[in-house]
Amino acid sequence: MSAGASSSASARCSAGRAPARGDGAPALDAIDRRIVNRLQDGIEIVDRPFAAVATALELTEAELLARLARLLETGVLTRFGPMYNADAMGGAVTLAAMAVPPAAFERVVRTVNDFPEVAHNYERDHAFNLWFVIASERPERVAEVIDEIEARTKLPVFAMPKEEEFYVGLKLDV
Repeated sequence: MSAGASSSASARCSAGRAPARGDGAPALDAIDRRIVNRLQDGIEIVDRPFAAVATALELTEAELLARLARLLETGVLTRFGPMYNADAMGGAVTLAAMAVPPAAFERVVRTVNDFPEVAHNYERDHAFNLWFVIASERPERVAEVIDEIEARTKLPVFAMPKEEEFYVGLKLDV
């Protein structure tokens, strides 16, 4: 969950969360921390990429895969996969926001999540309380998804297409 999202958003906008310590932080052991820190550097393109990472971490491939599965299942990792530049591949990406009445929030989130083009979403404590990213193989599909979401929810979607991209290279030590 990102900054500004309410605690109820985890139940509404994403899968389950990891068991928390008393301070609300997910419970990670030292091996989990090494895995997360190492994977932020990327994975080599080799025949058995997880075996290569496991060897570097002094783990077995099976142990690494089991731990990754658990981190995903518990919500410590919300997704694990490659990052694509949709624009460079001929597609498009846009950030979108909606002002959703609280009584309709669950229904609207389910509707938005039904679209495979929606990468992720967040609940915000703001008039625009639902934010999400739409990524598509075809630029015109972004507008189609927005039109379909508006038709199904009877609420406007405010699109904020990317004007310029900046590489930040954020890496978090956990």
